[in-house]
Amino acid sequence: MSIDGLTVHDPGDAAERTPSDIAPLLADAADRVEVGTAPYAAVLRGGRRRKARRWAAATATALALVASAGTLAVTGLPAGDGSGDTSVATNPAPPPAPPAPDVRTPSRTLLLSGTDHGEPWRVLVDLWEAPRTERQAATQLAAMRSFNQQPANVAGAADLIGRSTYFVLREYGEAATAHVVSEGAFTEEPASSGEDVEAAAMPLVPGAKDAEGAERLVVGRVALDARKVTCTWKDGTTTEVPSFFEAAGGATPTKSVDLGGDNPLIRVVDGSPEAWFACVAPEGTAFKSVAVTK
Repeated sequence: MSIDGLTVHDPGDAAERTPSDIAPLLADAADRVEVGTAPYAAVLRGGRRRKARRWAAATATALALVASAGTLAVTGLPAGDGSGDTSVATNPAPPPAPPAPDVRTPSRTLLLSGTDHGEPWRVLVDLWEAPRTERQAATQLAAMRSFNQQPANVAGAADLIGRSTYFVLREYGEAATAHVVSEGAFTEEPASSGEDVEAAAMPLVPGAKDAEGAERLVVGRVALDARKVTCTWKDGTTTEVPSFFEAAGGATPTKSVDLGGDNPLIRVVDGSPEAWFACVAPEGTAFKSVAVTK
């Protein structure tokens, strides 16, 4: 029997043939085979058509995500296992920029208040946030002047960049305005720690010149974890200034705490890397020393 030029023998005759009979038949078949490059692309195209459609769909979806969100990136094409899955990863959004500092208004904290010879008095701290640019610094310097506050050792606005400036204010009398009695600035240097204390003694009553009156008011800064400051006066008496934590009874608070200005406390000033305190000597004596005692 002949099919497309090839002679095909009936399988039933195979049992009657010997190896010597089969060899000429194989040689004859080999001579009739057309040898050439197999049309590989045509053979595989049919099998890959469905897969190609999946690739196109997946790529289009990924590109649509990139166009709509702006933060998505295609990190892969379909998995090699033929599942058609795509890998799409999100790039983390950058952290939000910190809010611009308020360079026009300081934070104001009441440290201590009281009455002396019938006259009310108060001690406050104004703290200005550190400007980041020369423009912010220029705005802040103008605002400081409107508060009658002039930082020392500042030749121009640029000197304020990166430093938060504070002013200690004292008010005395019914109609008194706040007067600057001390000022300074915080930079990136380490803040107070442990038993560190920085303090200055000054008059409580404006214009006091006698030895006692000139050093009745003490204002200082300590580490944020300081629990008690002790002011010692020349007559041997002391004034203790606890933190809120210490005044409440420590780890097991048992007391209510008066946060009013009449109650001496170590206070946290908004924006300050250190805590603040103030104490006043009894009339007739003056400042001798101050220390963190707990």
